[in-house]
Amino acid sequence: MSLKLPESSIFRAYDIRGIVDKTLTEDGVQLIGQAVASQSLEAGVDQVVIGRDGRLSGPRLSMALAAGIRAAGAEVIDLGAVPTPVLYYAAHVLGNGSGVMLTGSHNPPDYNGLKIMVAGVTLAGEEIMALHKRIHAGELLNAEHQAKHSSTQVLTDYLHALTAQNRLERPIKIVADYGNGIAGCIGPQIFEALGVDAVNLYAEVDGHFPNHHPDPSNPANLEALKTALIEHQAELGLAFDGDGDRLGVVVPGESAADCEIIWADRLMMLFAEDVLASQPGETIIFDVKCSGRLAHRIRQHGGTPVMWRTGHSLVKRKMRELDAPLAGEMSGHFFFGKPWYGFDDALYAAARLLTIISRQQNTTQLLQSLPTGISTPELHINTEEGENHSFIQQFKQQADFGAAEINTIDGVRADFDDGWGLIRASNTTPVLVLRFEADNQQALTRIQNDFGRQIQALSPHFRLPF
Repeated sequence: MSLKLPESSIFRAYDIRGIVDKTLTEDGVQLIGQAVASQSLEAGVDQVVIGRDGRLSGPRLSMALAAGIRAAGAEVIDLGAVPTPVLYYAAHVLGNGSGVMLTGSHNPPDYNGLKIMVAGVTLAGEEIMALHKRIHAGELLNAEHQAKHSSTQVLTDYLHALTAQNRLERPIKIVADYGNGIAGCIGPQIFEALGVDAVNLYAEVDGHFPNHHPDPSNPANLEALKTALIEHQAELGLAFDGDGDRLGVVVPGESAADCEIIWADRLMMLFAEDVLASQPGETIIFDVKCSGRLAHRIRQHGGTPVMWRTGHSLVKRKMRELDAPLAGEMSGHFFFGKPWYGFDDALYAAARLLTIISRQQNTTQLLQSLPTGISTPELHINTEEGENHSFIQQFKQQADFGAAEINTIDGVRADFDDGWGLIRASNTTPVLVLRFEADNQQALTRIQNDFGRQIQALSPHFRLPF
């Protein structure tokens, strides 16, 4: 019986993602597994590591994925339910560099997807589309006998490797909110091993996400963390996304309402300073959604700033190309190179942050001292499927921001003397992503109005989020 081919819409710019049993089916996942294994075998790698997050569809999609990999003749090494960085870690330390993570990341519960490494390279763009073409052309290896399917546990090894690189110089009390995502399966043990006094929120892995959605880039999902920070008199709040590769950070205030979110571009300033102290003159990469103050801070500390496209696999590719020791995205992905492995890892980033702040006595003062202007979080405009990409193409052609410096590597970013604005198409959901920053409220309003006017000139039906 032939398998039904996967839908084209699920093949995205830096991973594969869709709605389970609608656009993302067991048949489709099996064929994707067979295609990944075919490519891996052609690259000389005959083992593929697989893992899954805590989503309810994970177990059955994992079985389909394994069946496809084995059908091509590659051995499956199954990690079971683990955070995405643990899958990346296993693919590196087991020596084969090929792995597939089944995860819907921060998308709604009915989504799932695949993040793919082949022979040490995370697939992106044309390489993901090449899998699609391979499947539809029937260019799949078929072994006479299905290869081996074995299970292994690497969580303890990962914990030991992570904690060996991070040592706290004083006790720290934190609140960690896992949002019922998969990071809850190992995060509490990591903090215990580091000697951190951690209050754990929603550490039970539950694919229904009953408490709040596991997306720390949305301020609404950090309300419970803020309340717990005040209640437990902790000095730092950490929030993890659904698959454990994105980190959110909050410092306490007088009340929950006064707690401050320290966005990822400001954390990158702290991480860059720390990395450049031991690796002077190196390149630091950040995505188009990050503050213009970040580049200035990197230069101040002797580094070379490079702005790049949003997307975990795209950033990792650029990181390898430039041999950069650090990269980060506004969404909360942080990538640490040697002595780590260059993949996005919220748990490692959290441990590294705790190591840095343990050298200071006042965490809030340290984090609040990082330069910032008046800025917005990520703002979204909902569109029809695919409409966001076609809109951006039109916007690139027609946008006019006068004397502003325009960057179009990923959407349109306009940098003015007193601030900047960005609009880009998300590659994971059908939305337009916007962000703004300025020296004062007057400049922020002006820049937003300039973008809003030009957005609505093209698409009057769009509801502006500002």
